[in-house]
Amino acid sequence: MNCKPIGVIHTPFKKHAPYQPVEADREDFYVEVDKEYEAGLDELSKFRYIYLLYFMDKINKALSMKVEPPWAGGKEVGLFASRSPVRPNPIGMSIVQLLKIEGNRLFTTGLDALDGTPLLDIKPYIRELDSKEEANYGWLDDLEDRDHLMLHIRGIPHDE
Repeated sequence: MNCKPIGVIHTPFKKHAPYQPVEADREDFYVEVDKEYEAGLDELSKFRYIYLLYFMDKINKALSMKVEPPWAGGKEVGLFASRSPVRPNPIGMSIVQLLKIEGNRLFTTGLDALDGTPLLDIKPYIRELDSKEEANYGWLDDLEDRDHLMLHIRGIPHDE
């Protein structure tokens, strides 16, 4: 299998990133696509949201098939039932709002990646294909304080 970066993600996060993208973040977030792929951005600006797939190259924690999400109050779940960044193949995916494109730079809303993260791919988010009305919260529904924890997951400021 061959996989190579097509660009670099730029964020204000040097050591720690949020659990999920925070759309309200007002910092500078942009993706710089390598010049050889710039023509592939044609017509992308007509989409409001995009998927960014990236390689989480700065992960240095040991892999475990059981994890305790930091916001889940000590609940242990299987790795594949979580969004833990520590994975057999550390591939990240974020849905972000595309604000503008200038040349080979895509300016976006908040991203949950560290500065300098290698970009693997970009895909348009299409509402009828990507939004599933029947989606549920899985094991999150079993948590005692699910609504409060969802605020933490989504990075929404609130009173403790």
